[in-house]
Amino acid sequence: MQFSYEDKQTYFFKIKQIVIFTTICFLTSCTPKKTTLNDVVGKEITIDSALIVDVEIDSFIKPYYNRINKVLDSTLSYTPKMLSKDDGRYNSSLGNLMADILLEQSNPTFTSRTGNNVDFALFNHGGIRSIISKGNISARTAYEVMPFENAIIVVELNGKSIQKLVQYVIDYDSPHPVAGVQIIINKNNTPKEIKIQGKPLDPNRSYFVATSSYLVTGGDNMVFFKDGLSFTDIDYSIRNSMIDYFKKIDTIKTSVDNRVIKL
Repeated sequence: MQFSYEDKQTYFFKIKQIVIFTTICFLTSCTPKKTTLNDVVGKEITIDSALIVDVEIDSFIKPYYNRINKVLDSTLSYTPKMLSKDDGRYNSSLGNLMADILLEQSNPTFTSRTGNNVDFALFNHGGIRSIISKGNISARTAYEVMPFENAIIVVELNGKSIQKLVQYVIDYDSPHPVAGVQIIINKNNTPKEIKIQGKPLDPNRSYFVATSSYLVTGGDNMVFFKDGLSFTDIDYSIRNSMIDYFKKIDTIKTSVDNRVIKL
């Protein structure tokens, strides 16, 4: 059978239409369907004595549970008195302890990595979440005082930023913990004297400040840290620094002192 030129053209045109139609159908069927959330339903599940204990699961986790409690409750140190973050107007016993720990525990690692020393430490009053009761101190104590995963960061600040930091400490309603620095405040709430490591503040040099990773990102409105000249993460959590400090100090001796005073 012979086909005319027109018949051949018609035939190929129909084949082309079939191919295009099939391709469109295939692509359409592969397009992911959009889903929308229409409703959210919540249900309260009461955790009480009515819940049935799974004996198999309970027996599996019990050795780990007992081991964790043993580690957390092992005595590391001792305090002859209760320590609080609110037992002083411009500094406190527990706040001073926290700042002292940051300064002492951060310096060896920072020095070995950079060749510089940490000049002073600044912590935040709100970051301390518990008192330390009189008596034995354990790792659990550190978790109660510092439940967050914040790490120690050493920030290099110039003299102008240090002055902003000091004014912030003065203006704050509660005592932000500091160590390695002494701030004497005038009656009009301006700094009369600033000493770092026993020497007057030099506005023409920079200083290295150990602080919390939370504060470095602007926590508690400590925006002066954004002007840091350098930032060194020493890979050391604040809670671990507390535990290490407690391990090496038999009896904790800290009190409200004159590191921040007002005339």
